[in-house]
Amino acid sequence: MRAKTMARPRTFDESTVLTAVAEAFWTQGYEATSTRDLVNRTGLNQPSLYNAFGDKRSLYRRALVHYLECSVRDRIRRLEALPNAGMAITGFFAEVLNRTLNDPFHRGCLLVNSALEANAEDTDLRQAVAEEFESIRSFFEGRLQTFRMQSVDSVEIDVKQGAHHLLSVLLGIRVLARVNPDPAWVTDAISIAIKSLGLPPLALAMFTENHCTESI
Repeated sequence: MRAKTMARPRTFDESTVLTAVAEAFWTQGYEATSTRDLVNRTGLNQPSLYNAFGDKRSLYRRALVHYLECSVRDRIRRLEALPNAGMAITGFFAEVLNRTLNDPFHRGCLLVNSALEANAEDTDLRQAVAEEFESIRSFFEGRLQTFRMQSVDSVEIDVKQGAHHLLSVLLGIRVLARVNPDPAWVTDAISIAIKSLGLPPLALAMFTENHCTESI
């Protein structure tokens, strides 16, 4: 009988590889990123890369999930734990502002970029992006609801409409960051949005980002 072939153990760190892949797609976009780019970024050859993660589309989806875990999802988890619900929202935008104005490559957000790149036939990606947007919107709505109960001086708002507005502002500034990340423009857009909802000003927010990678 033929002896069973033992699967060769991976000799690379999955998180490190996915970070490199996310960086490539984030900087160049899905279509413009070639297999050679991914090989150069990760140091893995094409067979090893695709055997571990699937084809280019599957690799993109894995890299997007990794990016989200290290950025948006991590941010929501941390800020939901804050006792002051208003500061949770302001802190969210403060961190976004910090990243937007300190990215020399003007890459915006990989999630928003994915929404812009997804075509009508890419239903799985479109659905995944829509679900992430809903998760952010839900975070805003939940924090607004709690903030309204916590603050006796809070503005009378419809929390659902307020959440829709905050999400729209967020997406707008992330698109703007790719083409004209003017500090005054971006800061004013955020400041007016949070002021209209009676939220704490940006000046009170602390930058407490705790990424699971250094670069994402």
